[in-house]
Amino acid sequence: MATMDLGVASARLSDHGFKKTRQRRAVLDVLASTEIGLTAAEVHAQARERCRVLGLPTVYRTLEVLEESGLVRRIHTAGGCERFAPVSLFDSHHVVCVRCGRVAEFVGCNVRELIPAAVKQTGFHVEGHFLELLGICNTCYGEGACASRN
Repeated sequence: MATMDLGVASARLSDHGFKKTRQRRAVLDVLASTEIGLTAAEVHAQARERCRVLGLPTVYRTLEVLEESGLVRRIHTAGGCERFAPVSLFDSHHVVCVRCGRVAEFVGCNVRELIPAAVKQTGFHVEGHFLELLGICNTCYGEGACASRN
């Protein structure tokens, strides 16, 4: 899972004109301490333990700001639920465990090499890309393999 550097996150928020409030700090702390993608409601519930006055609309706004700043990315689980995961690496992507929701960040995809072909075939002006892989983490895979042997 990506590890969010709170110093970098604070600096990037400042660079985008946002103050580091107690509410935003609580959201950042939650995202920095998890190994799974979290829904906005899960972030809210955990962050309220750190900052009781935090409202759900503030969590949504903070997640939007963090996404715009390149600090979190929306991920989608097998069930279609939208979650948020920290981003630590430039031009990285996520692999999401379909059983437990654990998220791992990776770099190195050849999507950029496909963009010129997509532009040529479609006439679109591509502004970015999104790649997310779904699979089973080693822990869940090991549990499933043990269960299937019995």
